[in-house]
Amino acid sequence: MSAQPAVSRAEFDALFEAVRTWGRWGQADRGAWNRVTEDHVRRAVGGVRSGVVVPMALPWNTRSGPDNQKPALHHMTDLGDVEGPEPTTHKDFIAADYHGKAVTHLDALSHIAYAGLLYDGRPARENVGAAGARFGSVAALGPLVTRGVLLDLPTVLGVPWLEPGHAVRAGDVRAAEEALGVTIGEGDAVLLRSGHVRRREELGAWDPGAASAGFHVDAVPLLAERGIALLGGDGDSDVRPSPVAGVHSPVHALAVTAMGVPLLDNLDLEALADATAEAGRYEFLLVVAPLNVPGGTGSPVNPVAVL
Repeated sequence: MSAQPAVSRAEFDALFEAVRTWGRWGQADRGAWNRVTEDHVRRAVGGVRSGVVVPMALPWNTRSGPDNQKPALHHMTDLGDVEGPEPTTHKDFIAADYHGKAVTHLDALSHIAYAGLLYDGRPARENVGAAGARFGSVAALGPLVTRGVLLDLPTVLGVPWLEPGHAVRAGDVRAAEEALGVTIGEGDAVLLRSGHVRRREELGAWDPGAASAGFHVDAVPLLAERGIALLGGDGDSDVRPSPVAGVHSPVHALAVTAMGVPLLDNLDLEALADATAEAGRYEFLLVVAPLNVPGGTGSPVNPVAVL
């Protein structure tokens, strides 16, 4: 399916201005996470019913493939033969160039610049250098505990998955809310299931940088109006090919740079889809705890949903 309708650069820039929240919060490098108050957390925790816990991270992927051009690293550094007497220990090393398509990760506000500017109008060249980010780092975000909403589009449409290139538009979001009996509200985390993981398991890997299901930019004003705090999915939220000429990740630019909304990329939402369908409710407590990396532009994460 095509990512049409196409959006001109001028139309995109007008949309960027329309959803901008620059200057809104004192703690600007936390962006939309400022929306999540203690009251939000209490309400989210109070919504837990069964206590079922669902993790959403992909397995650590050390194998090269069309969707994993920079595989993560994992090797042993101690096999019990390095240190002294009992007990023996086993140690390992992990590393990842995680801003790709194979590692579940969080994008902090320093990750995306548009027209040379980060969120809140901060010049990227002045705030991100070889030592990391001085504004909008993942360390500034800290953990997030809030209400999550799953937009399970394959379930709504009665298909196993959305084909790469399928654009989820504003009308699709509203239809999903109605079909799933849930309404996106202020401070919510919105997760889009396209069925990416199921399709990969059944048909094999492909290059999602060239073609993937995701949001069309015309869905973003609705999400902005609702006042979301986090956006994520089993892709990277952007439909590809991009509908905006010259902008390869327009939803990234609108969410992160204009709205201050961090992104969760490359989630495994299959178990959550099963759990929410069984429960008959598509809202849950979401916990996201990124690594505390000063200057980091994001972090590998294992988000957890609690039903």
